[in-house]
Amino acid sequence: MISGKILRDAIISGANNINNQRSRVDELNVFPVPDGDTGTNMGMTVGAAVRELQAMDDSCTVGEAAKTAASAMLRGARGNSGVITSLLFRGFSKALEGKKEADASDIVAALKKGVEGAYKAVMKPTEGTILTVARIASEEAAACGKEDVAELWDVVMTAGQKALEDTPNLLPVLKKAGVVDAGGQGIMIIFEGMGKVFHGEAIVAGGEAVPNKAKLSTANAGKGVFTDDLMKVEDIKNGYCTQFLINKNEGASAAKMRAFAESNGDSVVCIEDDDVINLHVHTADPGKILSEAIKYGYLTNFKIENMHEQFLARQKQGKSLEKQASAEKKPDPASEFIYAAVDPSRDYGFVAVAAGEGLKAVFTDLAADAVVSGGQTMNPATEDILAAIQSVPAKTVFVLPNNKNIIMAAEQAQKLADRQVVVLPTRTVPMGITALLNFDPSATVEANTINMMSAADKVSTGLITYAARDSEYDGKRIRKGEIMALENGKIVSTSNDITKATYRLARGMCKKDSSFVTIISGCDVSDEDAEKVTEIVKAKCPNHVEVSHIRGGQPVYYYMISVE
Repeated sequence: MISGKILRDAIISGANNINNQRSRVDELNVFPVPDGDTGTNMGMTVGAAVRELQAMDDSCTVGEAAKTAASAMLRGARGNSGVITSLLFRGFSKALEGKKEADASDIVAALKKGVEGAYKAVMKPTEGTILTVARIASEEAAACGKEDVAELWDVVMTAGQKALEDTPNLLPVLKKAGVVDAGGQGIMIIFEGMGKVFHGEAIVAGGEAVPNKAKLSTANAGKGVFTDDLMKVEDIKNGYCTQFLINKNEGASAAKMRAFAESNGDSVVCIEDDDVINLHVHTADPGKILSEAIKYGYLTNFKIENMHEQFLARQKQGKSLEKQASAEKKPDPASEFIYAAVDPSRDYGFVAVAAGEGLKAVFTDLAADAVVSGGQTMNPATEDILAAIQSVPAKTVFVLPNNKNIIMAAEQAQKLADRQVVVLPTRTVPMGITALLNFDPSATVEANTINMMSAADKVSTGLITYAARDSEYDGKRIRKGEIMALENGKIVSTSNDITKATYRLARGMCKKDSSFVTIISGCDVSDEDAEKVTEIVKAKCPNHVEVSHIRGGQPVYYYMISVE
């Protein structure tokens, strides 16, 4: 017998297991019209139940645990694979309703109910998918006669794994790509996490990737399956993947809504409980579906995606999988940033981009919550900036790109983030420092945006670097390796002496109304040389100008000079 606590912990363990491996399952998704990413959709679906399950008392019954999980998954279900996963767990809810504990026969009944519900909800069930894996696992469990839940689950795992390995024989597209079905792999990973708890082991911890159990190679995932003989983008007639919840009016009929969706689209999956209908459909006209749906109740949780774009993106992804695999072997630059939910009591947070430990320390001291490593020759990716943003638990996150080549990536991250983001278009590190110094915690978002950028725009930035190649600028020949002085992005002089180039640039940038000069030394400059340059600049600038030095440690630039 298993208690409600054991079932609760098993589902949490299954959710953690799939979320730990979601990217690996995503890689298996080879279909020409990807319905989102299978691992991500399944992980988010099962993950939707975790918080509610964690809030349940240890004395809960199996009926209560199953109902809580099923209800949360119904509302959180994403994509075909996610909806089907939620249906499998809805079977547990129906079969275990009113029960305090569950024995092996109850688990068999729960699996059977789930499989029946999943097959009924899908208009044209396809074998060689998650449906096949779940069905065969359920059938073998029913036939084995095991009376111990842990032993029964071993049968489920063995039968499911065998069915998973057979999926390429049922679907040619899988065989061509050399992979197993993504949804089938996903449900086996969930079942694996559950099995650990049924065997008395600890819950699989969240955020710890565990080995991929796919027996077939994933090396060819996404390759060679998008050829013209398989499908062209123009063949996608129902091009919008549309999903939403209908919060039901009294007497609302899910069957009628499903019939309407089937006559105006395909890939229809429609499930309901007492309060809501979760509808998923691929359609050419989402508006038509929504106009009909609103007759049945009010609508929430919309997700409408353009599958033409998904198709083209997946084609590109197939070509980049080898590059991705090799990148995964290297440390992930975003791995230091751990996702944090928004804290309603925290109004503001900051993300800055900077290269060099010294500059990282400067921005951290100025209250930046996260500093993304990056600069002139190593621009961070959108996902790196996004990971940093979503590690800051504030309602509004200000992002300081500090380089003109990074602003666009930051603006893309802004669109993807799940919290309000303001990108301040700081083009240099000195502008970013000044912007942060002018933040006012008592001001509104709008006021801070204006004031911080207004202050940043008044900063003059000087840069001392070297010519990477022979070139000609403004009629003057510049040789590779020559020292260049730039003022606000423009080359103002060249030299063979770093010290002279630096103090001449600083002196030239100093105006009558200047008050502060900050010398930021790079990783290729010794402390002794930096102090020498700082002293010379002090001597060359007017007495009222305050000159200071920061050890920035940045690459590329021997010195950055900020003049305010």
